[in-house]
Amino acid sequence: MSSEVEMDEAGSLSDATRWRTSGNSEMPLNRMTRVAFWCSLLLIVTLEATGGEPTRALPSVVGASTNAMLYPVIIKRALGPPKVATGLTNFQGQPVMVSCSSCHTTTKPNIENRGTADLDQFHQGLKYVHGNLSCLSCHNPKNYDTLHLADGHQVEFTDVITLCSQCHGPQRRDYEQGLHGGMNGYWDRTRGGRTRNTCINCHDPHAPLFPLVMPVLPPRDRISVLPKAQKQPPKH
Repeated sequence: MSSEVEMDEAGSLSDATRWRTSGNSEMPLNRMTRVAFWCSLLLIVTLEATGGEPTRALPSVVGASTNAMLYPVIIKRALGPPKVATGLTNFQGQPVMVSCSSCHTTTKPNIENRGTADLDQFHQGLKYVHGNLSCLSCHNPKNYDTLHLADGHQVEFTDVITLCSQCHGPQRRDYEQGLHGGMNGYWDRTRGGRTRNTCINCHDPHAPLFPLVMPVLPPRDRISVLPKAQKQPPKH
């Protein structure tokens, strides 16, 4: 028999040496077996304490970080090609509407029309105050059911914001930063979405300038909105 004796770091006989020298027929519990035993015991105690259900971690709160999920921004789209009421009704009593191309396809475009005074066939009641632009500065003479950019590219009525942006650059820049244009929803998009208006939701495309208004309600501060009983000075 070999005279070598295996010692562990603490100077005691190792499990393998004790097993060989003790003559015991059962294999001793080594270090990994003991760790597994205590882990299993701890798991059993935990399950009993929680009613048999494993504990679950609480969901983490989404912070305002670059990795946080952002809810979408929905921009209202303008309606499609406009319809004009003819003043007639169909057999169901509903108003008869016609598209722009119904009349303009048979009418020669006039690039000199710049106001309602120049209109002698249609749109006489239209209010038009939009700089020095003519009707065809925006309306597409090749297809009156669409618009066009200054370079001639066709633009759909639903994408009117692209048309407005070619002249109103500062407003579009402010719009992209959230400084221009009406909106509803959340400033913090980690909490909810946001809905934004397009240009013609607020502006008349033929007369976009807002009229000047006189404010009718005075400012209200924290003191002025208090109940009358709270405005009285305390009695000493």
